[in-house]
Amino acid sequence: MTRLKLSALLCASLLAFNPLSSAQAAADATEKADSKPSVRELYTKYEYQIPMRDGVHLFTVVYVPKDTSKAYPFLMVRTPYGSGVHDGEESHYGVDFYPRSVGPSKEFENSGYIFVNQDVRGRYMSEGKWQEMTPHAKSDRAPGEGNESQDMYDTVEWLLKNVRGNNGKLGIWGISYPGFYTSASVIDSHPAIKAASPQAPVTDLYMGDDSYHGGAFMLSANFDFYSNFTAEKNPTRLPKTWSQFDYGTQDSYQYFLQHLTLGNITAQLSDKQRELLMPTIAHTSYDDFWKSRNIAAHLKNVKTPVLTVGGWYDAEDAQGPFTTYQAIKANNKGSFNGIVMGPWAHGGWAGAEGKSLGNVSFDVKTGEYYRKNILFPFFEQHLKGEKGKARAEATVFETGTNIWREYASWPPQQAQNRTLYFSANGKLSWKEPQEEFNTFDEYISDPKKPVPFISYVATGVPREYMVSDQRFASTRPDVLVYQTDVLEEDVTIAGPVSPRLFVSTSGTDADWVVKLIDVYPDDYPERQAPRDRGSDVPPPSIKMAGYQQLVRGEPLRGKFRHGFEKPMPFAPGKVDTVSYRMPDINHTFRRGHRIMVQVQSSWFPLIDLNPQKFMDIPKANPDDFQKATQRVYRSPGQYSGISVPVLVK
Repeated sequence: MTRLKLSALLCASLLAFNPLSSAQAAADATEKADSKPSVRELYTKYEYQIPMRDGVHLFTVVYVPKDTSKAYPFLMVRTPYGSGVHDGEESHYGVDFYPRSVGPSKEFENSGYIFVNQDVRGRYMSEGKWQEMTPHAKSDRAPGEGNESQDMYDTVEWLLKNVRGNNGKLGIWGISYPGFYTSASVIDSHPAIKAASPQAPVTDLYMGDDSYHGGAFMLSANFDFYSNFTAEKNPTRLPKTWSQFDYGTQDSYQYFLQHLTLGNITAQLSDKQRELLMPTIAHTSYDDFWKSRNIAAHLKNVKTPVLTVGGWYDAEDAQGPFTTYQAIKANNKGSFNGIVMGPWAHGGWAGAEGKSLGNVSFDVKTGEYYRKNILFPFFEQHLKGEKGKARAEATVFETGTNIWREYASWPPQQAQNRTLYFSANGKLSWKEPQEEFNTFDEYISDPKKPVPFISYVATGVPREYMVSDQRFASTRPDVLVYQTDVLEEDVTIAGPVSPRLFVSTSGTDADWVVKLIDVYPDDYPERQAPRDRGSDVPPPSIKMAGYQQLVRGEPLRGKFRHGFEKPMPFAPGKVDTVSYRMPDINHTFRRGHRIMVQVQSSWFPLIDLNPQKFMDIPKANPDDFQKATQRVYRSPGQYSGISVPVLVK
């Protein structure tokens, strides 16, 4: 799971984005310009051990406004990453330690809330037994195991009775793993919960969230995360700091390729580091291990308004927001259920400006706009009764044109499915190709020379990879490239991208990675760099002319082409269909640009290597990894391409 640097203390993660750290990051960004009173001056801090119905106590931190002239609603975060205060690159518990900021943004702190942070069951200072993605329905709970909905219900009951100055209303929010706890906490929700905002919520770890994408294991992110996120005896204040795994190199591509097999790679970790990681590797298909942890199936009897938030370029939980939004919409009626999607990396809306990501610019401060004009009014309306404009069900940022859009639902009903077909000479066209029978393009995929997912040396999963320049891949012989002519009009795609490939392989298994790319014009203007008056030769800068921006990429492990519960081998040389759905986008390919699709059979080390031999991949030996000839067909009745919902304006 990818590790984000939330602060000098925390290396964030695939499952984990700590909203408590994000609030402090926002405060740090404005500290010099903001002379407002400190949290210590405005709030009194309390620490409690709140009893649950089974006798377990959950550690809870409460910040109460010192202004007692009015009553305030609660605004709560439940986290597995510790509710301690991050100071001096360490985490501190105790009522004398105050953060520099509380709440999702400065607007909340200035307005006045009773802020509540809770260590979830079995983590840090809370008692009980922690479970990965706590199953909602589990009849045989071990001693100390709980249910997040019940823990939330008991916590709300206690807060209402024991914290003075509350107005009887509570909101809950959280990012990434705390986003999961937000979703899980509002099932059969307590009547005092009046608003909830699951943000980048981990929803179904196997189906497109942190652990697997298209049945392929997210290697680099999970290795990075679980090498640091370990089970600990509790209650405990430790670990005070999070340290990164020492690869002994800055190049994780070479590091993982050197070890090659999952067995050799995981052998580099200690028993403690493998404890939580290995079950996620062992369960390679969508079995009961994963199904029991899918919270979407249980998002019922949600009686509170919900605003789900996500990022188009979230490397960790791009699918979670859509799955959560759709499940709540299908299972609950009567309360507001909205979704917000912006041009952000994982948690990038919490404290960053949101004006750019890597080399791609969005022109405006999308993060600031969201915090001030979307999130803050949502909680103010439902927790304080403040008047405001009616919120659209879907508020989404349209990349390419860089405009906020509002729709009655998502995907927008105006979108109509069209197909972009692969054609001869690397052409991509809206028209079915006029090809002869048995026409195909082919390449040799070598798992010992896999296609990298970035063009530079790095460890972990750099957050900019989801908009990274793909020119390095388009020149490789093991990557097929198709592109349109120069567009004469804008093309806006709003919704899921769905490849449909007719393929064959000389092996018995294969990965199929499809990438949708925006190709900038050759005369695209370069950004004006600051003038360097020195005489030294500067390093080369990336040229945006001809930039191949990744818009969406997703793999499918071929043995799961007929379903994720039961893998099936390929018959060597036999044509088969590979169809799957990639996470949604909302992107406009501008006039003068081109649309490109790349197809490849490795994406390393973002996903693990496929031996290209039908087998249980975690048990593969080095000799099992073999070259294979991959073919993509574009014959009559076998027209490969991608289906995209084109917005009719």
